[in-house]
Amino acid sequence: MPTSCDFEFMKAALASALSAAQCGDVPVGAVVVKEGKVIGRGQNRCQSKNDPTAHAEIEAIREAGKTIGDWRLTGCTLYVTLEPCAMCAGAAVNARIERVVIGTREDRTGCCGSICNIFAMPFSGQIRIETGVLEEECRNLLQGFFKDAR
Repeated sequence: MPTSCDFEFMKAALASALSAAQCGDVPVGAVVVKEGKVIGRGQNRCQSKNDPTAHAEIEAIREAGKTIGDWRLTGCTLYVTLEPCAMCAGAAVNARIERVVIGTREDRTGCCGSICNIFAMPFSGQIRIETGVLEEECRNLLQGFFKDAR
């Protein structure tokens, strides 16, 4: 069950997603939170960096590791506006993220329950998942972006 903090941090992820859209990238945003503080932020920059790995989750995880001086993000929660792909779900597993809060599902590439659940694999450490936090806002931002792009 989402908490009031979950909504607050998802709003921060949405702000990053909006920034991505303003730069011409698919509007996905992410934040990593530890002990009630944002320690990493990321936005999708695949287009602007010409880099297929420049996903919001990867950026947020990298920044969080630099912030705390450790690649192990135990005790951290990743908030992301769109369900992570295989690469980003794998990065969360490798970083030892404990919980992922997702805005909206991704039926075509989502790997946290939509097409598969990487977090349910034996190697994952069983990351907890919360879905549907500010789902309508996250979905509307994505749908609006793609509608305008066409």
